Amino acid sequence: MSKAARTVLVPAGIYTAVKYTIYLLLAVNVVMFLRAEWQAAQHTHPGEIGLDILIEGFTQTIDTAAWVALLLLFELETFVLADALLQGRLRWVLHGIRAACYLFIIYAFYGYLLQCLELYRVTPLPAGELCALTTAGVSVLVSLKEFVALDSGNCAALAQGAPVWQLAEAPALLVSDQATLDAARKLAWTDVINAGNWLLIVLLLEIDVRLQLKGHLQGRILKVSEGLKAALYSVLLVCALYWGYAGTFLDFWDAFLWLLAFALIELNVLEWQAETEGGM
Repeated sequence: MSKAARTVLVPAGIYTAVKYTIYLLLAVNVVMFLRAEWQAAQHTHPGEIGLDILIEGFTQTIDTAAWVALLLLFELETFVLADALLQGRLRWVLHGIRAACYLFIIYAFYGYLLQCLELYRVTPLPAGELCALTTAGVSVLVSLKEFVALDSGNCAALAQGAPVWQLAEAPALLVSDQATLDAARKLAWTDVINAGNWLLIVLLLEIDVRLQLKGHLQGRILKVSEGLKAALYSVLLVCALYWGYAGTFLDFWDAFLWLLAFALIELNVLEWQAETEGGM
C-alpha cells in the first residue's frame, strides 16, 4: 500500500495519532509489568531484590522495555528517517542500540524458560502439615507470578484440594494445589512460545529491512517472507486468545497491542518498498 493509497482510506493525521497512541500504551505496559512483577517478587524473593533474580523475577518488564525500544528503532528506519540518513555514524549508533535490545530480548526469553522449568521443580507437601505453616511466611500460588500469603482461611481450602505441592523457589516458601500449578504451567509455556515467535518475527523483519536497503525485497523473496510472518503472527494470535481465555488481561492486552504495532510496522515496510520502487 502506498502512502497515497493509505491516505485515501485513513487520513495521515489519524493514522499517525493511532500509531503513536499504540506505542505510548505499550510503554505504559512496561510500568504495569514492573508493578506486577515487583509485587510477585515480594513473595518469591522477600527482602532486598538484587541483580541475581532479575533474569527470572522481572522477565516481562525487561522484555517489554527492550521490545518498545526496538519498535521505535523500526519506526525510525522504516518511516521517520530517509534512506540517505541511514548511513555512517547514525547507522552504527542504531545498530548498537539494536544489538543491546536483542541481548535483553534473548535474556528475557531465557528468563521465561527458567520460569517455566521452575514450575516443574516441585515436591509433595502433606496436606495435614499445611496449616502449621501459616506463620512461616509461606505464599500460595494463585496464577503465574501471582501469590497471596498463606493464612488460616486459605490453608484449609488448599488442603482439601490435595495434592499440595511446594515449589522449589529459594529463599521463599511457595505452595500450590494441582489445578493452579497446571494452569500456571500452561501460561508459562505460552510465554515461552510467544517470546520465541517474536524472536523469529523480528529476525525476518531485520532481513526485510536489510534486503529493502539493497533493493532485493521483491518477487519470490517477498512472498516467502510474507508467508513465514503470516504463520508466525497466527501463532501469536493464538497465544493472545489463550491469555484472554485464561483471564490474564494484562498479557492479552499487551499481546493485542503488539500485534497492532507490528501490523503498522509491516505497513511502513510496504510503503517504504513502494516509495523505493517508485523512485527507481
